[in-house]
Amino acid sequence: MADASNPIPENNQNKALLRQELRQRRRALSPPQQAQASALLLRHLLQFSAFMRGRHVALYIANDGEIDPGPIAQRLWQMGKRCYLPVLHPSKVRELWFVEFTPNTTLIPNHFGIPEPDHRHAHKMPAHILDVVLMPLVGFDRRGARLGMGGGFYDTTFAFKQQKPASKPVLIGLAHSCQEVESLSADNWDIPLAAIATEKEVLQIQPL
Repeated sequence: MADASNPIPENNQNKALLRQELRQRRRALSPPQQAQASALLLRHLLQFSAFMRGRHVALYIANDGEIDPGPIAQRLWQMGKRCYLPVLHPSKVRELWFVEFTPNTTLIPNHFGIPEPDHRHAHKMPAHILDVVLMPLVGFDRRGARLGMGGGFYDTTFAFKQQKPASKPVLIGLAHSCQEVESLSADNWDIPLAAIATEKEVLQIQPL
């Protein structure tokens, strides 16, 4: 079982090794632990006003032990809000489209093996029009620094927020609390998060 009470420092570790350690932590969670974490995550987000204000919300299909936003999608649909999933852009390198996600959406694996909607037959939403984006994280610290999978897809897609950090959408990172580290270094191209949500809390990073 992953030890959620023992954050590890990044120090000068190779980020690839840190990713491996944190991915092992989240994969070590049992199915009941994963289900409980998802339910608690939803409970915390429902109390976070910046999330509740959103009408167009992007999330993701959980993979590799990621905390599952599936219950969040179910609640958003019940509330009459619209959900979107990231889709690899067919022609732009490291850029994402966002395609509407409904209970009837058919998902097909992309070349990473991650299920996504068929963008050829679905409504696409530009990134800057979305209200809220729930992003998967590999690691995070309490200052809001984050560690992703290293592909740079979200950083490229939301690069416009470097110049306009207060512009839409609100970016909220999702993770298990066991993915917290003591300190992470930030790269110049990292897009800052507004908040980080886990099964324990919503950690607000920026004023909203």
